[in-house]
Amino acid sequence: MKRTGLALVAVAVLIFWASLLPAYAVPPTATPSPGYDARLQEQRAASRAVVAPVVKPRRGKKARMH
Repeated sequence: MKRTGLALVAVAVLIFWASLLPAYAVPPTATPSPGYDARLQEQRAASRAVVAPVVKPRRGKKARMH
């Protein structure tokens, strides 16, 4: 009888200890989406593209009047 009671207490302790562990479930919003990933890659590629800066043409200096 003592072993059965001890086994039940051990099982109860293990279940209690397991309930304190954090859950590692992935939320449904964290699942990868092929369409979103493709758009994200396109956006990153576009932001990496080198664009020539717009240079304003220089005008000649105005003559100062004294």
